[in-house]
Amino acid sequence: MYRSLDSARIVETLEQLERRVAERFPGASLAAVCAELANVARENDHRARRLARPNYFLRLLSVIIILAGIVLIGIVASNIEVKRDTESIFSTLQGIEAGLNIFLVSGATIVFLATLEQRWKRQRALTDLDELRSIIHVVDMHQLTKDPASLVSEPTPSSPARHLTPLDLVRYLDYCSEMLSLAAKVAAVYAQSTKDPQVVTVSSDLQQLTANLSAKIWQKIRIAQSTMVATPVAFHPPAQSTATPSTPTVKA
Repeated sequence: MYRSLDSARIVETLEQLERRVAERFPGASLAAVCAELANVARENDHRARRLARPNYFLRLLSVIIILAGIVLIGIVASNIEVKRDTESIFSTLQGIEAGLNIFLVSGATIVFLATLEQRWKRQRALTDLDELRSIIHVVDMHQLTKDPASLVSEPTPSSPARHLTPLDLVRYLDYCSEMLSLAAKVAAVYAQSTKDPQVVTVSSDLQQLTANLSAKIWQKIRIAQSTMVATPVAFHPPAQSTATPSTPTVKA
């Protein structure tokens, strides 16, 4: 149960993260990016399952072409007349060379058709991972201008508008870090659904990319947290009455 990633749980976490971002930052485009990442995770779940299944059409087509080639070579070989009284050794060498060429071309064709399904799946997976890479950079663009140094420095006329408090800035950067972490998990789904070394390498590169970007974000978070000054709440004790209590009159 806990030995592989569950794509459904990743999608649920992304949907919950989208609601959290929308509730804390209404109208922020970061929520739309999170929604798009959830859609990509949902689509990649179906794509990864499709890539894990065997493509019987390509396999059948390859087998038919290979068998047709073998039959054709057999027909050609059966119609060749072998003459023992060759005129020269050059004719014999030419025949050997032609046979080797046919053998090499046939072997290369068989290898090409046998690996056709693997190469097709690899191309589809790399295309999907490139789409995920683009979204990762979009998330990085959203945190790019969230500079904690702006909390203590005067803006210039060309500075972007910043309306986040230190606490909101920390939460915004934390959401970006969570999105990058979940994007890495979406990439890891491909690594566990295929044994293609190139796909596994690209998936590992994306996970390393998200780790590096997340480390940069957490540096900003630590700087923002250091600028947050705790404001103590003054304690005001209840006011005591200065009036002298009345002394009851005792009648003799």
